[in-house]
Amino acid sequence: MRKIDMRPREIRVRDLLLNALTFSSGAIDAISFIALGKVFTAFMTGNIAFLGLRLAGAGGPGWVAIMVAMAAFSVGVYFGTEVVKPRGHTGAGVWPHRVTSALGLSLLGHAGFLVLWFAFHGHPSNDVAHILLGLWAFAMGMQSAAVRSLHVDGVFTTAATATFIFLMGHFANWSDSAEERRRLWGVLIFLFLGALAGGLLLVHAHIYAPVLPFVATGLVVATAAVAFQNREAAKNAAGQKRAFA
Repeated sequence: MRKIDMRPREIRVRDLLLNALTFSSGAIDAISFIALGKVFTAFMTGNIAFLGLRLAGAGGPGWVAIMVAMAAFSVGVYFGTEVVKPRGHTGAGVWPHRVTSALGLSLLGHAGFLVLWFAFHGHPSNDVAHILLGLWAFAMGMQSAAVRSLHVDGVFTTAATATFIFLMGHFANWSDSAEERRRLWGVLIFLFLGALAGGLLLVHAHIYAPVLPFVATGLVVATAAVAFQNREAAKNAAGQKRAFA
């Protein structure tokens, strides 16, 4: 019986999940920027620029909001990195189970955000807005660490600068694969679509806007758990069998 190579199918599923995570972070940044004091919770480059503006006396978002978002994102990256560290026979593969675990933990930040958001009917005070920024920034830090561990060139899901660099570089390197170009275009398109959807929800269904990224990330976690769990278990079992052979 001819063995079927599952890797191309796994890569397609992985790329779809990365697009969904990028969609989620696009919506999150749109919502946090508009509704939580003009601060980003995923795009830290923007917050660093805002910090420079504040130091220059040129205005911008409040100090506390900027620092909360950056600090919480950093903590999220730290804990996310701890979760995705390879341990024992938890093999690499296209999408290791530990990546799904990190994204699952990031949902705690999303859930906490929704509880507070609904408690204040979508119009939090400044102090509550800072807590909301921290919850979402923590979740985005966890997501960033999880995606980084996949080592997919040019894809980070919470920022597009690297994606632009890789994509534009392809114009000088036509020998690079069309599959990679599609992947990079997908990140840019879904980031735009996420921001568009988040903005539209804030305008037309304000109270429900943060539900969108929560659902998108939840679907990614559920899909990854189903699509990759059995595959990784089989790989680990095969590796252990070879070790004892």
